[in-house]
Amino acid sequence: MKKYFVIIIFFSFFIGNNLYAQRERIENLPNEDKKDWNFGYYLGINQNSFVISYKPSLYPETKVVVDAGFGFNIGVMVERNIHKNLSIRLEPGLTSNVKKLYFNNRGLLTENDSLRKVPTTYFHLPVLLKFSTDRLNNIRPYVIGGVSYNYNFSNNEKNPDDNLSGEFRMKKNSFKYEVGIGVDFYLPYFKFSPSIRGVFSMSNELVPDNNDATSPYTGPIDNFATRGVFLKMVFE
Repeated sequence: MKKYFVIIIFFSFFIGNNLYAQRERIENLPNEDKKDWNFGYYLGINQNSFVISYKPSLYPETKVVVDAGFGFNIGVMVERNIHKNLSIRLEPGLTSNVKKLYFNNRGLLTENDSLRKVPTTYFHLPVLLKFSTDRLNNIRPYVIGGVSYNYNFSNNEKNPDDNLSGEFRMKKNSFKYEVGIGVDFYLPYFKFSPSIRGVFSMSNELVPDNNDATSPYTGPIDNFATRGVFLKMVFE
């Protein structure tokens, strides 16, 4: 959380500094906000982790330590302006990263038993509302939020093998919500829009082991949900 706080402070300082510097700038792309539709693409990085809650079980001492991994985002953007300060946006794309889970249950004696690597590659389809301030010369801050459908290509949901065979399984379909802040920079030839987003799963993404009641891996887990931070850079 400290890292996220530092990122947000830096991002806010960056926006504030540019707001001050915009006082006497020549206005770039003066007709950009008069369009009904905007199109672009985005690149970015992410850091995803899991929020895990537990249930009473045969293994009350079990806790799972998550080593959050960094990954990348790539996709396209389609935006429909419905008011001078409000637009609806689609951002279909791919997000990918790798996380490590360390199970500390006493029955798991070796490193191979206690460690699970969880690679995830999602098709990420968010539907977002973007609320923008009025433009100040070549800068325009905004807040953004909405919900997304996610298809996990690395899910293993239908795999008959489970953690006892070394296979960690997640559901292939999930829904998430995301909120964030950003700023539009109007450059001479294009608009550049960096933003920072928090992404939170709305459902349990874990597929239980075949003998879940006695499984030292999934038996103690009540809920297993993604939580992440995205840094996106949109080019229009």
